[in-house]
Amino acid sequence: MSTTPAPANPKVGFVSLGCPKALVDSERILTQLRMEGYDVVSTYQDADVVVVNTCGFIDSAKAESLEVIGEAIKENGKVIVTGCMGVEEGNIRNVHPSVLAVTGPQQYEQVVNAVHEVVPPRKDHNPLIDLVPPQGIKLTPRHYAYLKISEGCNHSCSFCIIPSMRGKLVSRPVGDVLDEAQRLVKSGVKELLVISQDTSAYGVDVKYRTGFWNGAPVKTRMTELCEALSTLGVWVRLHYVYPYPHVDELIPLMAAGKILPYLDIPFQHASPKVLKSMKRPAFEDKTLARIKNWREICPDLIIRSTFIVGFPGETEEDFQYLLNWLTEAQLDRVGCFQYSPVDGAPANDLDLEIVPDEVKQDRWDRFMAHQQAISSARLQMRIGREIEVLVDEVDEQGAVGRCFFDAPEIDGNVFIDNGSNLKPGDKVWCKVTDADEYDLWAEQI
Repeated sequence: MSTTPAPANPKVGFVSLGCPKALVDSERILTQLRMEGYDVVSTYQDADVVVVNTCGFIDSAKAESLEVIGEAIKENGKVIVTGCMGVEEGNIRNVHPSVLAVTGPQQYEQVVNAVHEVVPPRKDHNPLIDLVPPQGIKLTPRHYAYLKISEGCNHSCSFCIIPSMRGKLVSRPVGDVLDEAQRLVKSGVKELLVISQDTSAYGVDVKYRTGFWNGAPVKTRMTELCEALSTLGVWVRLHYVYPYPHVDELIPLMAAGKILPYLDIPFQHASPKVLKSMKRPAFEDKTLARIKNWREICPDLIIRSTFIVGFPGETEEDFQYLLNWLTEAQLDRVGCFQYSPVDGAPANDLDLEIVPDEVKQDRWDRFMAHQQAISSARLQMRIGREIEVLVDEVDEQGAVGRCFFDAPEIDGNVFIDNGSNLKPGDKVWCKVTDADEYDLWAEQI
């Protein structure tokens, strides 16, 4: 008796560019496609269609997005484009007229529908048999995950076009966020990285409405969300936190060990004149005093930030102000970008002197050297101390992980010399033996 082989599942290739918020969007699209019976494949050759989730934040990100789209067209031919650069459909089609569909950020249904158009799902797919894990499809390693709590942003920073791409702030219901966090933890996640465009503003749009989780009331507000997340027994790390007054409420939670003593605050500059031109919210001269107060309450607090040098109108005096501010602030983890104009950003219309490229480069070099010295000195103070490390990878040399002051992909690492017996996802206590500008070396205790 001959049996007809079952038809193969349609196959989707996926490229995710840009920030962790875009990665979460990619995970949602992939989860939906998997639920519909699509296989996700890792090569262009194996895919029936390729989805590229683009970044459109700055010109270099757009260039990378266009390059990846071109590579996918060359290698596969059938390409669907989504993500932040998707709002510039004309620009994408001018360079790559053969793309099959273009959608903007968070347009999950449109992406899935576009995939259906190119490669229809199997008619005999049974979602009750072909189960997707309850936490959905993750693009991060099993032991950490990004938890997106809102979309969009209410600010109008002059260098940024994110509100025009992603819209105004829309907070997710607090019960939904906590349910997702709980599912992730049950699936083996040891670290939750809380992300949004403006984490401190969570709940502003719904007037901090009370929701419910596990039968108990919880306000849609950052402090109450963090309190609830702290009951899950995993590391909770906060990203993109604007220093509104209520951020002070989080520091005692950090001091008590409920959430990681880590704040990612995008300061962008320190000169009051430049900050005013940037239209940055919630930044004023009292920031240094607040940082000092936070560290008195929680001495282990780690502050990471990003800065822009060479913004229109920035003078040498403004730049020196920034360097002096860094000396005072003693931030632990810092990134820096040279300002580049973005199409559609209000900063393009400012009647301010443009900083020449060679001056931008010189200020960037000086900024990085200045901050490296601060970072190096702060890490040297860790030598001899005991830290808990979450292991990311292991090879014959030992293990590589992170402690509470290192977010994945953007901060430093902890190299455990005698860690070849460990596996990714393990948490171990180690003693720090050495440090450089960014990384630590340690031994298992």
